[in-house]
Amino acid sequence: MTLDDGAISRLREHFAGALLRPADPGFAQARAEVLWNGDIARQPALIARPTSNEDVAAAIRFAREQGMAFGVRGGGHGFAGAAVPEGGLTIDLSRLASVRVDPEARRAFVGGGAAWAAVDAATAEHGLAVVGGTVSHTGVAGLTLTGGMGWLTPLHGLSCDNLVAATLVTADGRTVTASAEEEPELFWGLRGAGTNFGVVTELVFALHPVNPMANLGMFFWRPEDAAEPLAFARDYVFQLPADASALVAGLSAPPEPFVPEEVRGTPGAAVMVASWGSPEEHAALVEPLRGRGAAFELVTPIPYTALQQMLDGTAPWGIRAYDKGLNLDDFSDEAIRVFLDFIPRRQFPLSFAPIFPLRGRFSEIPDDATAFGSPRAGRWAMSMVALAPDEETFAAERQWARDFYAAMRRYAPDEATYLNFDGFADPSRVRASYGEEKYRRLAALKQIWDPGNVFRSNVNIAPEPAPAAAVPAPRGTVAEVVEPAG
Repeated sequence: MTLDDGAISRLREHFAGALLRPADPGFAQARAEVLWNGDIARQPALIARPTSNEDVAAAIRFAREQGMAFGVRGGGHGFAGAAVPEGGLTIDLSRLASVRVDPEARRAFVGGGAAWAAVDAATAEHGLAVVGGTVSHTGVAGLTLTGGMGWLTPLHGLSCDNLVAATLVTADGRTVTASAEEEPELFWGLRGAGTNFGVVTELVFALHPVNPMANLGMFFWRPEDAAEPLAFARDYVFQLPADASALVAGLSAPPEPFVPEEVRGTPGAAVMVASWGSPEEHAALVEPLRGRGAAFELVTPIPYTALQQMLDGTAPWGIRAYDKGLNLDDFSDEAIRVFLDFIPRRQFPLSFAPIFPLRGRFSEIPDDATAFGSPRAGRWAMSMVALAPDEETFAAERQWARDFYAAMRRYAPDEATYLNFDGFADPSRVRASYGEEKYRRLAALKQIWDPGNVFRSNVNIAPEPAPAAAVPAPRGTVAEVVEPAG
């Protein structure tokens, strides 16, 4: 889309941040910084970097007046690259990235453009934390507004379960605060489908005491040795205490000093266990995983901030990326065999398949307490992540992910998936993931806040009129959602 100088001049009158067009110095660098996924080649006609809610409102108004599609960039990690509509407007929130911690109230106030590394660093100073993903340069807003799984999920639920308030700019340019007390139905919708209702410029999280020094156990098996250990781990991880976390993954052994040289780069399966007690308690916790033929074992104390950054190397900026996801009720012996068959088929060593055990606090929160789009009764959330630096290798890796998904699909109970694990989900799968009742409630909420579907460059909920019965109030109170069990 070609923009005339007059339209841009009028926007500048109401915009204090930066506006960049393709011919402007700095545009190419700004475009490179907008998206993590190097496979997305779309180019916007304008990049707007707001510094206030008023700037965001001006950008939305401009896009609507010009008939432009627009997307919102929080951290830039969305696989589908929704922040960049071809020839449209990208609202880049990178200048709204402040993080402020109130340790007495145990609250973190986080800008819509912040990444998790900044939140982890700020909260760890006070022995506090909030659930925040597994790659530290992921954006806070994007992860939270569609769910947010991480190392602390068994202890404290999802990122969205710990959201206590949010400020957003709506389709008509208003700045609105949503919480359990203000706009409670909107607040319900933000916690799981939040990209549909406005541009979220600040998130307020409940924080929890977390020991800044964690413990990590990592056990890695070659595929031919992994079937029995994975079958054991399938049950073992659900017997862990409430203050421990686990992750299962198909990946290549990292090129780290603690890995024997002959094993580095070898495809296989890993079981990782994190806890926050003493090293001695952790050693006892992971003892059942020892002596099962692992190619290497690592049991070590680790700062929580380092744990949060441990997998950053699997997601270098600019890599080509594609993902598929599904939920499993059981990681059966047959599913394990398929899993171990596909892991060695990758051509690029960074492609991997994480499987999150869904247990603890995640499972205790009622399905209807938030708009999170996946049943809480599920046992495992799985993702197949294809990564590659060049187009030819990426084509093969993407097909690997698709074939892997198709082979695992027979073990999934339905089409539902954790939508942060499937950036390319089509509308029918989005609807299936939320479930019909929740989707209709969200569609009615969308009709109220964005009847024209202005916010559609996302995991989209199409607006639909509410049924004759009133939209129900959310069942979960703030205390039910954010307070840990016990």
